[in-house]
Amino acid sequence: MTLIITRAILLLTMDLSSRQTAIIKAIVEEYTSSAEPVGSVTLENKYRLGVSPATLRNEMAALEEKGFLAQPHASAGRVPTSVAIKFYVNELMKERDLSVAEQVAVKENVWDYRSNPDALLRESVRVLADRTKSLSFATLDKDRTYHSGYANLLLAREFFNIDLTREIFDMLDHSNRLMEIFGRALGAQPIHLLIGRDLGVDIIFEPVGCLFADVQIGDRRGQLGIIGPCRQAYDHNIPLVRYVANLVNQIAETW
Repeated sequence: MTLIITRAILLLTMDLSSRQTAIIKAIVEEYTSSAEPVGSVTLENKYRLGVSPATLRNEMAALEEKGFLAQPHASAGRVPTSVAIKFYVNELMKERDLSVAEQVAVKENVWDYRSNPDALLRESVRVLADRTKSLSFATLDKDRTYHSGYANLLLAREFFNIDLTREIFDMLDHSNRLMEIFGRALGAQPIHLLIGRDLGVDIIFEPVGCLFADVQIGDRRGQLGIIGPCRQAYDHNIPLVRYVANLVNQIAETW
């Protein structure tokens, strides 16, 4: 799966050493599972990168200067920035294959609503919310927005921040805001990833990731996707969002 990476990010990644690339991969994966800043001792003990903690600290400082890592507090480890996460998703991550059982279960749920566009999108977002444990959505132009899985946001500690969660809910209630955000996705790729300030200039969106695919129902274009923490399981969520969106598009071709 290839996402569009901006020229600025591409230039940054060209200057990475193999060791720095391995550090980025390890930090993204550790942060995804722990939601905690990652320190040099954790990297040495768990990921066996073959260098001392002192060398790791120097490399992490260099990656921070390049914009791949951030340090929330002076004494804390590092967390990956949106640049690092997009680089990881685009270049380092291996997508998980959806199991046959999962594909069949999703198709059975969605296929039952193949005669009704409104019900089809409603069920599609319900399935996505259930299987990704995220807040899911679908839009058709500016006419209608479908949501499911609001309670799932509170499974991630990022959304314990009431101001952030309120902003997400408000965004979903205003289709014009959603259309503006989707317009920020670059290129003609069928699936898009927006992280942090891609969603808005306010720093409050830093821990948020929005993954979505394009759908077409008749002459109406829309989006189908999920909103969750920026550290979500992209290796599973990307193929799942793609699969559900492809089902919607295939069904819509028969109308």
